[in-house]
Amino acid sequence: MESPLYMLRDIPHEERPRERLMRYGAGALSHAELLAILLGTGTRRESAIHVAQRLLAKAGEIRGLVDLSLDEIMEIKGIGEAKAIQLLAAIEIGRRLARATRTEALIIRSPKDAADIVMDELRYLNKEHFICLFLNTKNHLIGQETLSMGSLNASIVHPREVFRAAMKCSSASIVCAHNHPSGDPSPSPEDIQITKRLCEAGAIIGIDVLDHLIIGDGRFVSLKEQGLM
Repeated sequence: MESPLYMLRDIPHEERPRERLMRYGAGALSHAELLAILLGTGTRRESAIHVAQRLLAKAGEIRGLVDLSLDEIMEIKGIGEAKAIQLLAAIEIGRRLARATRTEALIIRSPKDAADIVMDELRYLNKEHFICLFLNTKNHLIGQETLSMGSLNASIVHPREVFRAAMKCSSASIVCAHNHPSGDPSPSPEDIQITKRLCEAGAIIGIDVLDHLIIGDGRFVSLKEQGLM
């Protein structure tokens, strides 16, 4: 038997999401409670928490929110255009914070240095994203760009696009990275093939491909360290 729906007004004042955040801090709240605060209100029959729970169910899990479009969010009863826009804005702020760098120049000294820059941005994505980090002659990070989304193959990641972006930054070298949505960072034959093509093109142009990182869920593989490039 399903438990009866309840409204926020039925919850003791001190247990409501806003009050719990003020008392215990944002870290103490569940995913649904945080989303409920962003939503503000629910429907006539459901609390904002119930609406937030249905949104999470649609996303599959919290990380799935980054892949939902405006229209997909608005399919949830109780979420109109204004609320959906607020949610997308909050999600984008979270994404930008995750990849925000310190004000001082970042130096890439090892594969881990590069992985630390892209890990939080890539690890939760449900589609493959191919990113390039652009470095100067002292290995300072001078730029970053997502160059493709979808399945990783030669038709999507083309050396022409990679090195066009690198030359726009006056980059001396690049580090490539892409995620495996499965969470397993083991390189595929396609990963190795595209890396070799990029290295060959870079050698002709004069821009070194220092490494290609495969990002999984909290772990990564460096093709350079594996001797695959």
